[in-house]
Amino acid sequence: MQDENKPARAGNARPAQKPGYPPRAAATKILAAVIDRKTSLDGMLDSDNGNAVYRSLTPADQGLCRALVLTALRHKPMIEAAISGLLDRPLPSGARALSHVLTIAAAQILYLDVPDHSAVDIAVEQANADPRNKRFAGLVNAVLRKLARQKERTLSRIAGISPLPDWFLERLTEIYGTEKAAAIGTAQLTPPSIDLSVKSDPEGWAGRLGGRALATGSVRLEKTEGAISAMDGFAEGEWWVQDAAAAIPASLFGDLSGQRVVDLCAAPGGKTAQLIVQGASVTALERSKSRLKRLDQNLERLGLSAETVAADMMEYRPAALFDAALLDAPCSSTGTARRHPDVPWTKDMADIEKLAEVQYAMLRQALDLVRPGGIVIFSNCSLDPLEGEAMVARLLADGAPAERCEFPAGRPDALKHLFDADGAIRTTPADTLDGEAGLDGFYAVALKKR
Repeated sequence: MQDENKPARAGNARPAQKPGYPPRAAATKILAAVIDRKTSLDGMLDSDNGNAVYRSLTPADQGLCRALVLTALRHKPMIEAAISGLLDRPLPSGARALSHVLTIAAAQILYLDVPDHSAVDIAVEQANADPRNKRFAGLVNAVLRKLARQKERTLSRIAGISPLPDWFLERLTEIYGTEKAAAIGTAQLTPPSIDLSVKSDPEGWAGRLGGRALATGSVRLEKTEGAISAMDGFAEGEWWVQDAAAAIPASLFGDLSGQRVVDLCAAPGGKTAQLIVQGASVTALERSKSRLKRLDQNLERLGLSAETVAADMMEYRPAALFDAALLDAPCSSTGTARRHPDVPWTKDMADIEKLAEVQYAMLRQALDLVRPGGIVIFSNCSLDPLEGEAMVARLLADGAPAERCEFPAGRPDALKHLFDADGAIRTTPADTLDGEAGLDGFYAVALKKR
């Protein structure tokens, strides 16, 4: 046994890590999981059940890690162009781990208020700590120092590059045209605001919370300080966090007094809460028991009640048909890239096509759950018509017992510019509300059961 009073042999000693090393190393690992293994970022950045390396960080370091990964993903094509412009030859094809180290460091130098020397030194330390990258430590040092010296010139050189991966930019251009596709990409570079849905008095709550009331009834916060849960009205259940675009589909039901409504795929409960506040007797369906538990907790905080059922909607058979149904279906989530910049890097056209088939089956089942004359509002947060307009048109052409109809709430003035010729509504991050950008991408359509 080694004498405790003797120093450890140099070969067994682990070098002390520089301050700031753990969050940067964690960010590099998480970025690699997103890019190389198509792992969803939300799950990894969960403080309770997320990535083990992330959970091991202090709260402050978790915040830095999150900022590093989100910034790297939002600007990835520009960062890659910046780095490649400083290399004499491309990185070896097998140097994926090295690429992620450089990307995280470059994100700090180009886009974050972090001392350049800290970003460089820790990236070099990361390279030295990895047997795969140790031989490249000198290159890491040289490239990043050059990037720091040429920061303004580099930012000017990469300014016109789209932040979107090639497949996504090509698809958006095909759908929306070059100009709007570029605007959607630019919108992704701006971190989203925090929007709230309120039980009542949006103007009053906007004043109390230092935000502003949108024409749709949501409250947009101009800035937040401290935890959301510490804000006025949270503990009292007066409001809940919900993007302004995500709040639109349920709001288009209008007054639901006296109606029985089923909210399919209901967790985490924001739309369920809307339906209750609008007067409905709500049955909230959720297949995941853990997500249903979260929904129950959210409704309890809000002081709202619904019948909550743990069930797969495809197998659910109610004792009596409903007056209306809301199906906010699982989708590619490409409309939420402002909030979730990992989405374009973890999804592709094959995912979109597969999810469109899932939505087709779910919408057909939703129609079976409402009475003749009942209304189904279908919605999702995809930007692709394959998961929206084209899927609905195919379902109706195939003989589904339904027809398009106006939303019960009609066409609110604030949203009229977002309706299409068939009466459906589509938002994109390039669209405006109250003359201001800042919406997630959403699609919603109303169908009447025949």
